[in-house]
Amino acid sequence: MSTFAVRASASSIVASLGTPAPSSSNSPASARPRLTRNAPVFAAPTTVVGMDAVERLKSGFEEFKTSIYDKKPELFEPLKAGQAPRYMVFACADSRVCPSVTLGLQPGEAFTIRNIAAMVPPYDKNRYTGIGSAIEYAVCALKVEVLVVVGHSKCGGIKALLSLQDGAADNFHFVEDWVRIGHIAKKKVQTEHASVPFDDQCSILEKEAVNVSLDNLLTYPWVKEGVAQGTLKLVGGHYNFVDGEFLTWEK
Repeated sequence: MSTFAVRASASSIVASLGTPAPSSSNSPASARPRLTRNAPVFAAPTTVVGMDAVERLKSGFEEFKTSIYDKKPELFEPLKAGQAPRYMVFACADSRVCPSVTLGLQPGEAFTIRNIAAMVPPYDKNRYTGIGSAIEYAVCALKVEVLVVVGHSKCGGIKALLSLQDGAADNFHFVEDWVRIGHIAKKKVQTEHASVPFDDQCSILEKEAVNVSLDNLLTYPWVKEGVAQGTLKLVGGHYNFVDGEFLTWEK
């Protein structure tokens, strides 16, 4: 596989899943977000073959309630009064990459948005208002400290983006238009890595699309202001579920 450059600071890491991110030798541990925990909050109960879909949800909740909710009042009681998450996490809707599980985030720790390919569109009061309202609420009302955009391996949305042909008709009502948010990243990968195989280009694009989303976050005035004042940090991430690795870099 070809080597490639992904914009990153000196604090970039590759950490085994479930292992806290090591501190940079040039800065204290508290200066960087530690996005992994030693264990996830819960693991979903094993699905019984032939179980009714609705019953699966009910049994899953009962398992959560008896194993987690009832046993951790110190965690859940304060949440009844309100939330004060430290992170806002943008993650893919892919069923394999639930950020609460893969990053071990506790209830109340992360205000989370999930969509196709973890895209963050640029500021636009007439489009993507669902995303814009979530960012505004997280930053202005909840006062989150860290905005995290997490891409992942074998992302179908990224593959769809890289497969788009100029002038070709869309196959879906919404998907192609949505992933075109990452068009700049696609062109960059096709220009700089034209000679590498398609699958390798996809792997590179998974990270470059995160960089586009980080840039797009700065088009929201309250995010730009928070970064300038040092009250907000922007972090890119990539979850490789094939090899069990999690990479982060700071904007």
